[in-house]
Amino acid sequence: MELSDANLQTLTEYLKKTLDPDPAIRRPAEKFLESVEGSQNYPLLLLTLLEKSQENVIKVCASVTFKNYIKRNWRIVEDEPNKICESDRIAIKANIVPLMLSSPEQIQKQLSDAISIIGREDFPQKWPDLLTEMVNRFQSGDFHVINGVLRTAHSLFKRYRHEFKSNELWTEIKLVLDAFALPLTNLFKATIELCSTHANDASALKVLFSSLVLIAKLFYSLNFQDLPEFFEDNMETWMTNFHTLLTLDNKLLQTDDEEEAGLLELLKSQICDNAALYAQKYDEEFQPYLPRFVTAIWNLLVTTGQEVKYDLLVSNAIQFLASVCERPHYKHLFEDQNTLTSICEKVIVPNMEFRAADEEAFEDNSEEYIRRDLEGSDIDTRRRAACDLVRGLCKFFEGPVTGIFSGYVNSMLQEYAKNPSVNWKHKDAAIYLVTSLASKAQTQKHGITKANELVNLMEFFVNHILPDLKSPSVNEFPVLKADGIKYIMIFRSQVPKEQLLLSIPLLINHLQAESIVVHTYAAHALERLFTVRGTNNTILITAAEMAPFVEVLLTNLFKALTLPEILNIMVL
Repeated sequence: MELSDANLQTLTEYLKKTLDPDPAIRRPAEKFLESVEGSQNYPLLLLTLLEKSQENVIKVCASVTFKNYIKRNWRIVEDEPNKICESDRIAIKANIVPLMLSSPEQIQKQLSDAISIIGREDFPQKWPDLLTEMVNRFQSGDFHVINGVLRTAHSLFKRYRHEFKSNELWTEIKLVLDAFALPLTNLFKATIELCSTHANDASALKVLFSSLVLIAKLFYSLNFQDLPEFFEDNMETWMTNFHTLLTLDNKLLQTDDEEEAGLLELLKSQICDNAALYAQKYDEEFQPYLPRFVTAIWNLLVTTGQEVKYDLLVSNAIQFLASVCERPHYKHLFEDQNTLTSICEKVIVPNMEFRAADEEAFEDNSEEYIRRDLEGSDIDTRRRAACDLVRGLCKFFEGPVTGIFSGYVNSMLQEYAKNPSVNWKHKDAAIYLVTSLASKAQTQKHGITKANELVNLMEFFVNHILPDLKSPSVNEFPVLKADGIKYIMIFRSQVPKEQLLLSIPLLINHLQAESIVVHTYAAHALERLFTVRGTNNTILITAAEMAPFVEVLLTNLFKALTLPEILNIMVL
């Protein structure tokens, strides 16, 4: 394909057709683009459209098409033909960075992703001037351009967080640090100064704090594998400014949205992540700064509301405390009984509460609730962070922590007993706190494999779990039913066989529950119980012991499959 006006016009027409809702128009257009994407100059035509088209919808469509084209074709697979000719590869790398930086943000993000895909394959050996080209743009003073560079750098460098250590990786990171660490630090300082200068300008602050969020993310990526000498030498600059930002409260950056985190929350949560990284991996070097971060993050936790928009911030802040309390170096910070009591009262208990947002997810978005609660994707939730903090504190203070939390559990259960229909959330929190307190080691296959000996799991099971599951109505207090079923599921290796056998008909009965969460948990719990093995590695619950329940089990399972919600999922 030639770089001609005629081909640009043809490409524009077919891109328009790919947006048509009519499949009879859209699909042939998609097929045409697939048929020509192997042609020389095709990607350059897309980039030319991006630059010269007068229609924004075509620019956006071309940027998405280009990114997907790069994703499918850039990697060179051994013994397979090269899908992009070398002259096109050279031209793309020569033009994409300036084009990305001069584009509107919506298009900039697509091209930034494309650069990161190319960078994963070609940087640094086949694209040695990429970093220099990006770093030089820091001098522009244009934060639209600077944020484009930072966003692209973040896409490129975030893989350092999960790459296995190798000489090739170390060589690349050293090259990046040599070229990028000093300019990034200078930009960090300059941006903070500009934040002070423009403290009363809301629009300027939004742009500057967008930069600070990206800078904080880059700091995390560049420090993840090891503590670079440059950052160790400049720790005072970074940590002093991080601490200042952590304690900053500018009303112009606050948002009315209760769901979506604002820039201030995103920045503070990333700083908590950065501090936790240093506390975990570089505790000796970080020690002089730790007490002030503990104080700042503690104050943050006790002054931050329960709104959903603060969830990531609170979760990361609690995870910081959890990572600190597990380290022998910092044990003295938590030894005082009043400190432990205060942590329980002001941090752990409030963040284990079942909020209106959780209730809404339980009822209206059950698949997501199950994915988070049962499948372990709740890593960024307040409850998971509070649970991790309980376990962290138990590492050195198991006795005192168990004693303090037992008092709170009893208080919650007493509140529930006064008026169950109103105070059921107190019992939900009590169950979660007991589970957190008792769990010392866990696997997907066996559930809890090592429990806190100071927690009487069986007494709690008999007095507070079984009564809910024995209730005549399987639809009453569905959250507590789900809690009880989950308790059986995770402590299945700790509960005696006779109690598991007693639980089986109760679980089978809950397959009839109207709540998707409850009948899903019941089915999952039964499946888990059938795989539990005894001391001689044989199946704990035998076929003969299951025989009396098989008919009703199958009946209830097939009934569950006819529920409207299940049918909708099956259709989807």
